[in-house]
Amino acid sequence: MDEAAVLERLVARYSPSGAERAAVWEFVRIARELGYRARVDAVGNGLAVRGSGRPETLFLGHIDTVEGRLPVRRAGGRVHGRGSVDAKGPLAAALLAGSDFSGPGRYTVVAAVGEETDSRGARHLARRPAPDALIAGEPSGWSGVTVGYKGELRIEATFRSHRTHYSSPYPTAADVAVDWVGAVRSFATARAGASPFRSLTTKVVGLHGQTPGDDEVARVTVDFRLPPGLSTTELLGALPREPGRPSLAVTVRVEPVEVPRTNPVVLALEAGIRAEGARPTLWRKAGTSDLNLVVPRWRVPGAAYGPGDARLDHTAREAVAVRDLRRSVRVLRSTLAQLGAGGPATPRRSGAGA
Repeated sequence: MDEAAVLERLVARYSPSGAERAAVWEFVRIARELGYRARVDAVGNGLAVRGSGRPETLFLGHIDTVEGRLPVRRAGGRVHGRGSVDAKGPLAAALLAGSDFSGPGRYTVVAAVGEETDSRGARHLARRPAPDALIAGEPSGWSGVTVGYKGELRIEATFRSHRTHYSSPYPTAADVAVDWVGAVRSFATARAGASPFRSLTTKVVGLHGQTPGDDEVARVTVDFRLPPGLSTTELLGALPREPGRPSLAVTVRVEPVEVPRTNPVVLALEAGIRAEGARPTLWRKAGTSDLNLVVPRWRVPGAAYGPGDARLDHTAREAVAVRDLRRSVRVLRSTLAQLGAGGPATPRRSGAGA
């Protein structure tokens, strides 16, 4: 089956988070045409399986995208459209790579829903038995492998005070909120690491004030990106509580993850990249992915891989080179062969996903 045509079919089904159904069924149809056993699970994930028994290599892709339709077209040797990079390109490569999989063991491809919002697809999947090896479908460039993602903690801080005249010397709730944000920024700056990936960073993503009755209320939403070694629990416990002693509500909570660069999945992907004539690049990213959720839960060897330039994620310029898609298919095919031949021979050793 033509690689670009598979990707075009997936991209043509617009699938922002919460509206993935049509794209999931297109994934199922393509998978069946390629010889997989395919179905939709209880939360709407698409599942495609070839082979049986152990070891199992699981490719966890996601089929949802951010909002914003883009024209779907093939031009200049590239497939353009929303989701072509993040992350239907990796998903197409995964399906095509397993089209001739005959074992040993089992190969499972997941088109997860909700990754861009609440990761409901991956959270549901995490309750199933662990595979022996895991590849998360995210754009790393065909010659790159992602071995780390920062964590995320998003909180809403609420400040309350009695309303006073704006000419009075007393600060408003909004004044106190702004001062608290300054304290938080200083807190984060003091925890800078040797690189952006090793540093705690923060951004204000929302600020709202109101004056119901005799009270003033100010709410500020702050998003933190956590380096490996700093848990969300530790960060919550260390955050400044002054000025204002705000009440804090957590709205997003994802732990950071960094996998050993010598785990079998990383090594197999690197070998596949070298076989295609390139020197592998290892990436550590400031964003998050479903890898953050399932690797700590399953404690199996894993990494993230897929064609596409991550700098085009969520932009109007999303496009994947067909040549890179084909290279990724060959890299993944080689990786499956290596893992099935004994790559994950010790899949659950202590710390395999740490």
